[in-house]
Amino acid sequence: MDNEIDIATLNQKIEAASSFIDLIQIELNKVIIGQKHMTDCLIMALLTKGHILLEGVPGLAKTLSIKSLASAIQGSFSRIQFTPDLLPADLIGTMIFSPRSEEFQVRQGPIFANFILADEINRAPAKVQSALLEAMQERQVTIGNETYVLPNPFIVMATENPLEQEGTYPLPEAQVDRFMMKVIVDYPQKNELKYIIDLNLKEQFPKINAVANSEQILNAQKLVLDVYMDEKIRNYIIDINYATIQPDAYRLPQYKNMVRYGASPRASIYMALAAKAYAFIHRRGYVIPEDVRAIAFDVLRHRIGMTYEAEAENISSDQFIADILNVIEVP
Repeated sequence: MDNEIDIATLNQKIEAASSFIDLIQIELNKVIIGQKHMTDCLIMALLTKGHILLEGVPGLAKTLSIKSLASAIQGSFSRIQFTPDLLPADLIGTMIFSPRSEEFQVRQGPIFANFILADEINRAPAKVQSALLEAMQERQVTIGNETYVLPNPFIVMATENPLEQEGTYPLPEAQVDRFMMKVIVDYPQKNELKYIIDLNLKEQFPKINAVANSEQILNAQKLVLDVYMDEKIRNYIIDINYATIQPDAYRLPQYKNMVRYGASPRASIYMALAAKAYAFIHRRGYVIPEDVRAIAFDVLRHRIGMTYEAEAENISSDQFIADILNVIEVP
């Protein structure tokens, strides 16, 4: 009975604390048409201190989404265009000699912002990718002999262009694993395209109002951890994760020779966190199986390596995840 009272109280607390999410979504809907899944994933990553990798062709409002989110919560925003000649110092900053003081002074790089857009991350060489991924993981950078803590909240949204592979440096599997989610951004619907054209032909583009602040985000990040998750849901996440490693043990023998490697333990952690964040943005203080299913593709797709045989038969990691969700019993 006590447990029921606790959940009811928690539900009320989270319903009240998550009300600003609706305000953020109203602001984003002013300028982002038809990409609700992408904006929901951005908010979930923000609430769980995660980072997000977006894959999609140019012109699908990826830059506009994170810039608008930064405006809606009074955060600083940096857009970094990754190019083959970019250096780690261009990202994190460097020491500059000042003739006036005759001393070296720190000039902080664009990484010192709440919201970072790493545009076309696969165009930069490994050293730059490593510098960004280290900053993402450690939430601090070292310039000279000093260590500098990055702002809080801090979220990196990296984009990959699937069209051009020439002159790119694909992210190593172990580094891709540091991204909480990989979201495939698709084309808007035909009727949505009409609204997009009308919106961009207006004399004045809608202005995003600040409807939340960093304090609310930091408070929400703590509350997301308090969202109740039953042991059955936790076991459900573990089964999904383990099915990517041993498909034949979960009535999926056809995938035994089609998977090079399955999802890492980090996948289970991020699935639990993302499911809690999904419940939070839907104003609930507890996780249900549908929350896990809703976030499974985005958390798992970049953590599963398919073999050449699977690629030859056009079997993707998304299809593998769909089959896993179909065979594992929902609690």
